[in-house]
Amino acid sequence: MKKTMSFVLLALSLVLMLVPVVFAEEAAAAAPAGGDSAKSMAAIAAAIAIGVAAFGASIGQGMGLKGATEGIARNPGASGKITTTMIIGLAMIESLAIYALVVALILLFVNPFKI
Repeated sequence: MKKTMSFVLLALSLVLMLVPVVFAEEAAAAAPAGGDSAKSMAAIAAAIAIGVAAFGASIGQGMGLKGATEGIARNPGASGKITTTMIIGLAMIESLAIYALVVALILLFVNPFKI
């Protein structure tokens, strides 16, 4: 688990270090109004937000499913209560990912930097 987490953090830091290089512009080609930079920052923020939310939700759901299957394996008689609690928990976790998607879409389609 530690190796996977360190690999993910390394990959994320490399991606974040490459973002300025990808969006670099020459001085002559820069937009005078500055609206493009705000939109590109909003797009980057939206992409990072939905990526982190999907990563966190998938880790949480995996841990929840692991715990539920282990609980059912130990006590098969309680499988109904465990399954009901697991489904409610998975719905709560998935709702957090949907909230992140809504925030990302707001950042993309509603310009919060408009003055």
